[in-house]
Amino acid sequence: MAERLQGKVALISGGASGLGKAQATLYAQEGAAVLIGDVQEELGREVANSIAGSGGKAAFIGLDVTDADSWASAVSQAVTRFGKLTTLVNNAGIFHPGGIMDETKDGWDRMIAINQTGVFLGMKAAAPALLAAGNSSIVNISSLFGLMGSPGAISYHASKAAVRLLSKGAALEFAKQGIRVNTIFPGQIKTPILGDITPEQDAAIKAAIPMGDAGDPMDVAYASLYLASDEAKYVSGAELLVDGAWHAGQ
Repeated sequence: MAERLQGKVALISGGASGLGKAQATLYAQEGAAVLIGDVQEELGREVANSIAGSGGKAAFIGLDVTDADSWASAVSQAVTRFGKLTTLVNNAGIFHPGGIMDETKDGWDRMIAINQTGVFLGMKAAAPALLAAGNSSIVNISSLFGLMGSPGAISYHASKAAVRLLSKGAALEFAKQGIRVNTIFPGQIKTPILGDITPEQDAAIKAAIPMGDAGDPMDVAYASLYLASDEAKYVSGAELLVDGAWHAGQ
């Protein structure tokens, strides 16, 4: 087992599948103790058990990222079970299509609650434990669609763009207090969330990617690993694109 995250304790929201599962698995392989938080309890427990079965340290807790009390419980569980919290990955997110004319108020509210407010609540809940641990890191998962527009996904764009500046503001707030805050902007990645895009959107996206295809969850996991490690000790407020050169042509 490698040791790039030896001594780290990470809480990963949305860790039961997709990008979160890949990050949780890689973090544990690199020596971190991982608490997986998700509303998908069965899948989350399977990921935690798989990591533990491979010799890693992992546990699962039910986490609704839109609920402050749920976040408080998750942070408390991380500290109680593993002794501290050094790393927060705000990974949980959803997507559904809908332009200005099609999106509903309920759809907008749900997208903002999970993708945007969830990130704020996670940072707020974890900050005291991260400050107490020192040499801590927050990795926020935004999206390439937090940097550029497209038709038919208005609430998703709004929520992910907000994560960008939430992260920058937090990076400055904690710059002298021992917490680094960075953001990853994935392009199209092969995860379950792709099931929520239309065939027309999928075809348009693939046509726009210079490398020609969607990425793998591990592509994002390795970027996250770097930002969470002490190798990135002088990196905060950064924006790391993992998008097959898509944004380079914008």
